[in-house]
Amino acid sequence: MKDTNNGKSAMQNRPHNAKPRVLITGKAYDPHIGGIETVMQQVAEGMKPYANVSVLTCRDSAGLAQKDRVRGIRVYRCGSLGTFASCPLSLDYISAFRRKVMVSDVVELHLPFPLADLACILSGYQGRVVVAWHSDIVRQKKMLVLYRPLMHALLRRADAIIVATQAHIDCSPDLYKYHEKCIVIPYGIDASLYDAALRIPILQDRLHSKTAKKILFVGRLVYYKGVDVLLEAFAALPESVNCELFLAGTGVLEEQLKTRAQELGVADHVHFLGRRMDADLRAAFADCDLFVLPSVANSEAFGIVQLEAMVYGKPVINTALPTGVPLVSAHGETGLTVPPSDAEALSNAMELLLRDDELRMQYGKAARRRVLEQFDLQTILAKTRCVLLRNTRRKNR
Repeated sequence: MKDTNNGKSAMQNRPHNAKPRVLITGKAYDPHIGGIETVMQQVAEGMKPYANVSVLTCRDSAGLAQKDRVRGIRVYRCGSLGTFASCPLSLDYISAFRRKVMVSDVVELHLPFPLADLACILSGYQGRVVVAWHSDIVRQKKMLVLYRPLMHALLRRADAIIVATQAHIDCSPDLYKYHEKCIVIPYGIDASLYDAALRIPILQDRLHSKTAKKILFVGRLVYYKGVDVLLEAFAALPESVNCELFLAGTGVLEEQLKTRAQELGVADHVHFLGRRMDADLRAAFADCDLFVLPSVANSEAFGIVQLEAMVYGKPVINTALPTGVPLVSAHGETGLTVPPSDAEALSNAMELLLRDDELRMQYGKAARRRVLEQFDLQTILAKTRCVLLRNTRRKNR
C-alpha cells in the first residue's frame, strides 16, 4: 500500500467497522511517576476497549529505542541523547512520530512537550489532532521565546484542546486565543482501586511518637512544589502540636531539603520516604491524617495527588495559585487554601486542622464525597473518548 503525506490511505482501505487507531504521545510513560504520565496511562487504558491504542514517548535517560507493552498497551520509547531544559533530546522521536501518526485516525499530544509540537508540524499529518494541555511552561523563559511560535502553530492546527479546569484557560497567556477549541474535562480517579488497596500502617510504623498526627506530602522534590515552605511551616508549629511530616518523592532538591530540615531542628520529625510505587503511596494516603500540597508556582496546574488523598477521606491544604489547584480541594469545604509561599499561613492552617479532630473529619468526609461526585474516572474517560473519537467513524467510511 502506497503511503501518502496526509495519513489517509491506511484508513481508507480499512473495513468500515474497524476500531479507530489512537496514538497517545507525551514526554514519558509508566513506570515514570508523575501527574501527566498518570493521565496518559488512564486515557490509554480507558480507550483500549474502543480503539487500537499505542503510546509514543521517550526514554527517561540516554539510550536506544525500546518497544514495550504495559498492561496491554503498545509503548514505543524513542532513543534519547539525554535531556535539556527538562525536554528529551531525540531525533528518533521525530521520525517515529511520522511513522506512527500516518496510520492513526487521531493523535493526542500531552503538553508541555516541545518535541511533540515540532514532530506534529513536521509530519504533515492531516488527521484529527487533540492537545491535552496540562500546564504552561513557567520557568524556562528563554526557551519559551523560541518555542512559542511553534506552540501557536500546533494550537492553530489542533482540532480540540482538553484542559482540566477553566483556570487553565483563564491564567494562560497562550490559550486565550483558542478558547473556542478548549474543552474542560477534569482529571479523574478510580475510587475502587483505592478502596481495594492494601491498608498497612506504612507511616504509623515510622513514627517516633506513636500518638503523633501524620502530615503527608507526595510529589517531586523540585522548586515549584514548595517543600521548602512546608519545612518552614512545620518547624513553626508549637511543640504542643504532636505531629510528624512525611515526604514521598525524589528530586534535585532532596539533599538541600534534608540539610534545611537539619538547620531548622526538625530532622528527627521529618521522614524522607524516597520514591514509592503505587501500592505504598496508596497505603500512605490512607494512613495520613492530613495532606499538604504547598505548591508555589503555576507549573502546578491541578495536583492529582489531592484526589488521591481525598478519596481516602483526608482533608487537604493547598495554595491559592491562579491555576486549577484550589479548584480541586475547596477552601472551607474539603480543606483549607493558603497563599503560596506563606509559611506562617501554612503553619496556622496545619495547626488548626491537627488540633481540631472534628473539623478534620468533617472536611475529610466532604473530600471523599467531592471526589465521587465530580472526579469519577469512568465519567471523565467517557467525555475524553467523545473528544478523541469525534468524526473518526465517518472518516473511515
